[in-house]
Amino acid sequence: MVERPLSSSESQPSSHNHLDAISTQVESLSDDLRRISLSIHDQPELQFKEFHAHRVLTEYLQKQHGWKVTPSAYDIATAFVAEFDSRRDGPVVSFNAEYDALVGIGHACGHNLIAITSLGAALATAKLMEEKKLGGKVMLFGTPAEEGGGGKIKLLKAGAYKGVDVSIMAHPGIEPDGALIRTAAYHGFNVEYFGKEAHAAARPWDGINALDALITAYNAVSVLRQQTQPGDIIQGMITNGGARPNIIHAYAAGRFVVRAHSKARLEELKKRVVPCFEAGATATGATLKLTWKMPYDDHVPNRALGRHYRAAFNSLGGSIPAPDIDIITSVTQASTDQGNVSYALPSLHTSIWIRSEDDDGKQLGGPHTPDFTKAVRTEEAHSLAKRAAKALAATAVDVLTCDGLLDEIKREFEEMKKAECLA
Repeated sequence: MVERPLSSSESQPSSHNHLDAISTQVESLSDDLRRISLSIHDQPELQFKEFHAHRVLTEYLQKQHGWKVTPSAYDIATAFVAEFDSRRDGPVVSFNAEYDALVGIGHACGHNLIAITSLGAALATAKLMEEKKLGGKVMLFGTPAEEGGGGKIKLLKAGAYKGVDVSIMAHPGIEPDGALIRTAAYHGFNVEYFGKEAHAAARPWDGINALDALITAYNAVSVLRQQTQPGDIIQGMITNGGARPNIIHAYAAGRFVVRAHSKARLEELKKRVVPCFEAGATATGATLKLTWKMPYDDHVPNRALGRHYRAAFNSLGGSIPAPDIDIITSVTQASTDQGNVSYALPSLHTSIWIRSEDDDGKQLGGPHTPDFTKAVRTEEAHSLAKRAAKALAATAVDVLTCDGLLDEIKREFEEMKKAECLA
């Protein structure tokens, strides 16, 4: 497909003018980035306990010229904020570093690569700002607990992104490289039913069976699935199925997740899911308790930012397709707290293809599998992360230097918010 011509109001990428300098800077950091990546990968830490990763990143940043580093920012022990201020007026561009791991399988989502991609991009952008005397600021946010803890959401609520103009980052996976990644909205919740014990053989009529309530709800959800819209996902598990089979179960519990293509659609889906659990209580007489967790919004990519990332990435040897194709092929049902950021300020959450194959070229597992834990540690993965870092930096530099680009980005962002409100 041929891309449509740019209108007179759309800025032309200028990253070609800076790519050589950016690439040189990122390559000069390669050994340090590789060391940091492996250090984080080899000591995986779970949400809000990423003390090693936090220390490695903040200590390195504190050694960089011109950077102000705030460890344990906003009363979050493993969050940080690093800022490079040119002391000249200009846009504020930001990058997000992730570094939490998954239970049992370590860095199976490649957050070690996310950390160094954002780190390399931030340092390269700052270096070019210094050399070219560009106005503005570069911010690097250390965002813990992406895997369910909503570190970015906590930072948003604390005001960390106040005054920031754009937020950009990249995520590894086994899907093709993309600029306009759109993720699913997500809301998890715990389900508890409270019943009454009784002897299951002698006097079962005296009891209220909490497990029956949960099974009724589980089956109701399973039936609902056949009449939901494409993109609607309902997942669940039973975490407590009772004490003993000869006791009417006084307590049962489970964990469930609902996902949809947008946060507006998610709210509609929840209106149909909740009655399934209420039905379990009604049918059995058990008492229902739902405890909702922190919701993740869908990620809405900014096309203007995406255009500049695509231009830089493809100049570096990539092959991200035209936007009308990219926006279709880059949809994923996975979720991220960067989605919440995308509703607060213009955002990109680009994808980096990482090889996860055996010696014969057979496809192995992607994110959240042990195969991917191995894949994100390779030299090739490191090289691919560096390319993304260069493209992210070039995008940030374009925001700092292209006349009218930030206005275009913000105009698109405001139009998106209006459209989402009407959805």
